[in-house]
Amino acid sequence: MSNLDMGRRRLLKMFGLSATATTAAILQADPVLAATLGYDERTGVSPATYRAPTGLARSTAAKRTALDWIGANEGAITKLSDDIWQHAELSLREWKSSLATAALLEANGFTVTWGAAGFPTAFVATYGTEGPVIGFNAEYDALPGLSQKKGVATHDPLVYHYDAYGPTYGAGHGDAHNTLGAGGTAAAIAVAQAIRAHGLKATVKLFGSAGEEQLVGKAYAAKEGVYDGLDAFLDWHPFNITVPFWNTTSALVSATFTFLGASGHGGTPLGNKSGLDGALLMATMSEYLREKNVAPSGRFHYAIINGGGAPNVTPDMCSIWFFVREGSPARAQVLYEKIVDCAKAAAQASQTRLVHKFHSATWNLLANKAGAELLDDNMRQIGAPRFTEADHALAKAVQKSLGKPEVGMATELTPLAPPAAAYSGGLATDTADISWQAPTAVLLSAAYPPGLPNHNWGVTATAATNIGHQALLSAARYLAAGAVDLIERPELLDGMKQEFKDRTEGVSWASMIPDGTQPPLYEPPADFLRATGQSWPPKGVTWPVPPVIATEQLGTTGPNLPPVA
Repeated sequence: MSNLDMGRRRLLKMFGLSATATTAAILQADPVLAATLGYDERTGVSPATYRAPTGLARSTAAKRTALDWIGANEGAITKLSDDIWQHAELSLREWKSSLATAALLEANGFTVTWGAAGFPTAFVATYGTEGPVIGFNAEYDALPGLSQKKGVATHDPLVYHYDAYGPTYGAGHGDAHNTLGAGGTAAAIAVAQAIRAHGLKATVKLFGSAGEEQLVGKAYAAKEGVYDGLDAFLDWHPFNITVPFWNTTSALVSATFTFLGASGHGGTPLGNKSGLDGALLMATMSEYLREKNVAPSGRFHYAIINGGGAPNVTPDMCSIWFFVREGSPARAQVLYEKIVDCAKAAAQASQTRLVHKFHSATWNLLANKAGAELLDDNMRQIGAPRFTEADHALAKAVQKSLGKPEVGMATELTPLAPPAAAYSGGLATDTADISWQAPTAVLLSAAYPPGLPNHNWGVTATAATNIGHQALLSAARYLAAGAVDLIERPELLDGMKQEFKDRTEGVSWASMIPDGTQPPLYEPPADFLRATGQSWPPKGVTWPVPPVIATEQLGTTGPNLPPVA
């Protein structure tokens, strides 16, 4: 099987797409999915006959200036990526990573405003004051437990926390957000260089986004209007192939359920009330939903946050964190309510008290066909990421370690193709909420070997090597070239806007986050606040957050009985 064949199969699986169903029922039942998958059916676009257009991308002096800047500054761009990889900061705590990203932007003429939507590590960097406003994205958060030494092809965590009873790994960039942030930043600066050098009338905004791995930052920022006024938004994500797309994604709801009981000795458990029992009962109940209450497009998954410290102490508090995914906000809400009912029943059965905390939610992605086609034409002119023999050797070694075909890195662009006919579930992104505010064009660039999934140590292993470098530099070129085309050829931007208008007709976006919800936050270090000119807490935030404490009484087994002689 070729790299291209593997790429297509992986891409379909990633987006939960099936090529055998029809969207007719979707068009009638769900206007949000109709705006995404249904648009192609209405406009006569068929996966069987589609051919990507050419002649959209043009070579101009301004585009050459943008691309030349990226070529001349590869060292600074890849250093930013590698520094963020080394920091490996978890969501909403990206103190060093956000500062490093903002510093490179400020050094290249951008004005940075910190604290977007109340998130300390979120910012908006702006260059220019007139013309169309083109937005770019930077994310820089790592994932727990995915620490891995760079360039090492067997699982070998860079940070290992010893514990005699339960060792753990440190955080790592298993989604390669170090490359994502550096690539988006480079694209924004390159376009600003073209604007300055050629007197173009346009404004560039780079949005530093907090907590993408928890689907938090952009969802709250979109609700607060941070992305208002954009004419187009260009984004990318590291992946194992290189391709633009206009597929949709899942809508998602994130919430935790904390069960509060009464602690006691594990050897004399009668009357104790276990928070862990509540969490495990909820997990078990939710599993029984899968057969008859979850559509093929639905997903839910969870993690136990604090399950107790020792077997001989009944834990009086335990939290379970759920992600609930479906093909549209309405469908996600239905599935989420079923999960909530499981939590209520589990609390009753375990005789614990339930504290339910909603964290975030986001719509499914509304990508833009015209934008994807423009990126595709630029990508074909620029070419696929170029990997060395050493890169292929590393990729094959990682693939071998993980039991995947040893094919090396993808060396060609995967052809642009329309979304398949039906949605059967997949990933989610908080970029989705931006995509309902402005026309959004998205691409993937190969930052790790084919056959590997996101959120794996193998991704961390390649994200700070030449493999990750080539992915982010290529993505920066693709995005910058597309943006210059939009600025210099208004008819292309008008085409994206018209498609956006056509898709969203009859659909009114509203944030899935209830009014008054306080986002999950962490207090920044004092030196970070000083460096960014922020104060704590942000306006409208209650701090410290009221504690969640178990105050439950011990249970009873009934009246004491006389001893048996």
